Amino acid sequence: MARAVTQQRKIINTAAAWGIGLLIFFPILWTILTSFKTEAQAIADPPIFLGFDWTLENYSVVMERSNYARFLWNSIIIAGGSTVLGIIIAVPAAWSMAFVPSKRTKDILMWMLSTKMLPAVGVLYPIYLLFIQLGLLDTKLGLVIVLMLINLPIIVWMLYTYFKEIPGEILEAARMDGATLKDEVLYVLTPMAIPGIASTLLLNVILAWNEAFWTLNLTAAKAAPLTAFIASYSSPEGLFYAKLSAASTMAIAPILILGWFSQKQLVSGLTFGAVK
Repeated sequence: MARAVTQQRKIINTAAAWGIGLLIFFPILWTILTSFKTEAQAIADPPIFLGFDWTLENYSVVMERSNYARFLWNSIIIAGGSTVLGIIIAVPAAWSMAFVPSKRTKDILMWMLSTKMLPAVGVLYPIYLLFIQLGLLDTKLGLVIVLMLINLPIIVWMLYTYFKEIPGEILEAARMDGATLKDEVLYVLTPMAIPGIASTLLLNVILAWNEAFWTLNLTAAKAAPLTAFIASYSSPEGLFYAKLSAASTMAIAPILILGWFSQKQLVSGLTFGAVK
């Protein structure tokens, strides 16, 4: 009887997980499907799910109208640069908070987290003026710095959580063997925290990739990423849903591929480590 209940619970949990996953993924699926419809089919009432004439016209129009490669390259530089810079700053910070805590460590962590509660529009004006003075407006460097600062509390918190799981005795043994602080962080701590660092990297690349508020307000043309590319298909004449969906699909495709590939690599690495 106990085994039957356990099996039933497994089936229910699996079905619930799939249901929630499909519910979360459905808006993305609907966007992808809409990108292959005509404008008339995209606004049809009732909506057409699969029974429509598939077309690539929207992708052709988007490619002719916009320089997709330039927007994609800007997104790669901004998302990748802000994440790598954040990791470089956050690893020493998280190490000190995890292994050399002070009586103010918890207060600092809570203060860092509280900065995420500040509405972005509240600091837009001073940052905008500062960027004008420093010549960082509509530059990739400016966006890298801003997005790094925005996501830094999350990076520090995640790495701090992972580092706390590592026994301090291992680092003490490394010190007894003559390891310097640099060696301890680079050759002892970092390899042991690779899964945590990888998941932190992936999450923050996604956050930076999807950031729209700062990218739309601090760029015009030269440093505009894919979020600006999508926004360009909202015009005073109205929303062209099929073309907007095609642009959105082209913008999210790289991050979906990255997420799938990273998940496969992470699972393979963890499995290999467990077997080893």
